[in-house]
Amino acid sequence: MSRVERRLHCPAQHSFDLAKQGYVNLLNRAAPANADSARMADARDRFLSAGYYEPICDAVVRASAGAEAAIAEVGAGTGYYLGAVVSELSPGSHLAMDISVAAMKRAARRGLACVVADTWQRLPIAEGCLDRLLCIFAPRNPAEFHRVLADGGRVIVVTPLSDHLRELRNRFELLGVEDNKLARLDESFDATGLELSSREELRFSITLDPAATTDLISMGPNAFHQHDQNYSESLSTRIAVAVSTYRKRHRE
Repeated sequence: MSRVERRLHCPAQHSFDLAKQGYVNLLNRAAPANADSARMADARDRFLSAGYYEPICDAVVRASAGAEAAIAEVGAGTGYYLGAVVSELSPGSHLAMDISVAAMKRAARRGLACVVADTWQRLPIAEGCLDRLLCIFAPRNPAEFHRVLADGGRVIVVTPLSDHLRELRNRFELLGVEDNKLARLDESFDATGLELSSREELRFSITLDPAATTDLISMGPNAFHQHDQNYSESLSTRIAVAVSTYRKRHRE
């Protein structure tokens, strides 16, 4: 695309306005009902800014080392993880993508380049141009990830393990996590030419006051299943995630 003032133009004569908040909406349709709402995005901002997931963010930054030319994040939400990587590594270019307009408005406030786009569709990124691609608690499209990565490029994926938020899930009957999630993840990525190169499992505990409990539950998929709950207790829960790095095989 080429930019003329506050509008992007593509060769097919489509044009897209740059919103005053600093993002571009490439969706060309209404966002789906399960896109993060403004309320969910605000809860995510508060929770992540409080530092509860800082060990995960630090692991993502470590895994992103070498991102000198270009990095992007799908399902970027409010830009917490990509913002940290960009601040630490200063890549030549970056892009945050999410299907939620509310999320991209908040990510743009961090100074990130943002587009509203659907991870399940063709990503608005040229073939073979990314050093690193982040997918943190977000939908995965391995075929598209393979297309946009340069040879030897890497995608960093953060997924919950079976005991992630176990105490919270048991207390409030939240959505569960598949036991074989990592095996299915490895299989789907390997089938598209993305091989597992490293994996770090993180486990630590956090103590939540009622406000943080509300934000944690309200910022993700459980927000669509929990209604008018009274989270009046402080509690501790375990965090258990895998930070997996997949490398694009070099072409023969």
